[in-house]
Amino acid sequence: MPEGERIAAVDDVPELGSHLFTVEDAFTNEREAILVTCDEAPGVRAWLNNCTHEAQRLDRGDGVAMRNGEIICPKHGSMFDACSGECNNGNAAGTTLPSIEITVADGAVFLRDDNYEYLRDGGMDDDDGPDSTSHLSF
Repeated sequence: MPEGERIAAVDDVPELGSHLFTVEDAFTNEREAILVTCDEAPGVRAWLNNCTHEAQRLDRGDGVAMRNGEIICPKHGSMFDACSGECNNGNAAGTTLPSIEITVADGAVFLRDDNYEYLRDGGMDDDDGPDSTSHLSF
C-alpha cells in the first residue's frame, strides 16, 4: 500500500465533475480541494478549490462544471486545464491553479503532499465562503 492518506477510489471521481475533500495546511487552516479526471497519467489531478482570479469556489458542493477537459469557474467563466491547471482565458488568464500532490495506486487516490493533511470527504463546514451572483449557468 502506498504512503499517504487515502482520499478516494479512482472510480469515485466523476468523469465530468469533481470529488470534493478537505485538507489542513501547515498553519492548521482548513482548505477545500478537488479531484478531477485528466487525460494524462495517472488520470486524476488534485487542485485547491479556488479560482485564481478571486476567492471563488470552483466546486460549491455539487461538482465542478467541466467542458472539453477544462474546469470552469462558475463566477466569471475562466477555464482551467484539468491536467495542468493553467488558464488562458477570462479574468484568470495567465494563472495556474495551486496543485496538491497525489499518487494513484491499487485503484485509489492518495494524498502525498507534505504541505497538507487529509481531513475528510466533502467541503468545509462554514457559511463564510465566497458567494457568486453570476448569471452563468452550465
